[in-house]
Amino acid sequence: MNATVRRTAVVVAASAMAVSLAACGSAKEAGGSGGSGEKKKDGPLSIGLLLPEDQTARYENFDRPLIEAKIKELCSDCTVTYVNAKQDASVQQQQMDSMITKKVDVIILDAVDSKSIAGSVKKADAAGIPVVAYDRLAEGPISAYTSFDNEEVGRVQGRALLEALGDKAGKGQIVMMNGSPTDPNAAMFKKGALSVLEGKVKIGKSYDTTEWKPSEANKNMNGAIAALGKDNVVGVYSANDGMAGGIITALKGAGFKELPPVTGQDAELAGVQRIIAGEQFMSVYKPYKPEADAAAEMAIALGRGEKVNADDTIDSPTTKGVPAILIPPVSLTVDNVEETVLKDGLYKLNQICTPKYRAACEKAGLK
Repeated sequence: MNATVRRTAVVVAASAMAVSLAACGSAKEAGGSGGSGEKKKDGPLSIGLLLPEDQTARYENFDRPLIEAKIKELCSDCTVTYVNAKQDASVQQQQMDSMITKKVDVIILDAVDSKSIAGSVKKADAAGIPVVAYDRLAEGPISAYTSFDNEEVGRVQGRALLEALGDKAGKGQIVMMNGSPTDPNAAMFKKGALSVLEGKVKIGKSYDTTEWKPSEANKNMNGAIAALGKDNVVGVYSANDGMAGGIITALKGAGFKELPPVTGQDAELAGVQRIIAGEQFMSVYKPYKPEADAAAEMAIALGRGEKVNADDTIDSPTTKGVPAILIPPVSLTVDNVEETVLKDGLYKLNQICTPKYRAACEKAGLK
């Protein structure tokens, strides 16, 4: 069952999405709900931060440091206990149990498996520990949620693929390389993409990729090429950049003279470089800072026993009306690298334009 969003306010620009809280958690109680409101804690908070995996570059390079930095900014004496489940749902359940045993004040959770973690979320709730679901909508009695508008991510990818295909859209078949079936976001990306693509292209093969692994995407793409025939594959919907790398390796290995357009997501450095080199058509840039800021601010408010300030609510399969902050995604192509990832400081020019990509960067006007 997919989550259903009830929009209660117009989504504004990503830079304005973070909730406004005063330093060290003296929040204005406005909008939304969350947490029991029974405890008020004025001293330092202990915050558990649980991230799902380290194969995707974003978690260690951006999410963790950004969340930790925002918590430090808002509450200098708050402490963060960080763990990474490395894509193992049972390990994450143990990590949640450990946080509960340590009696942390609040947990920020990016679930490996949104369903299997529900029991641990219930345990936290019973112990009076609110849980902020981060990036993925965990099941169970969560108190708040922040992520991107995930169906819109899929629509952005679908529209970009149609644009790249042009009049080829009706002349061949595309391959859909969706994300992990244990990730509720993957289902929303897929739903959004299909809402754009169905009826406009023929989907020759579609895969739900185990654990988002590039190696699985590579294997599946090789299978799709063998089944459909090289000449019939005109485009590839890839749900993220890591898988796009595996897909493009398979396409090159199959001897494509001209690579078909491939989508992506996360604006990973390697993905941005492939876009500049003309190997990958696009990625979805999701500004991590407003998402990380929102998670930190929600966590501190809930740890204080205060309400969170959220403009949206979202329903999970188990919990209705969860206060939510949803951040709009941006389509990243070779034409707007400068206005997005460079302008926002995600990467520096010399990180992208290494000697291997210098000529491609110059051609794209990146100097």
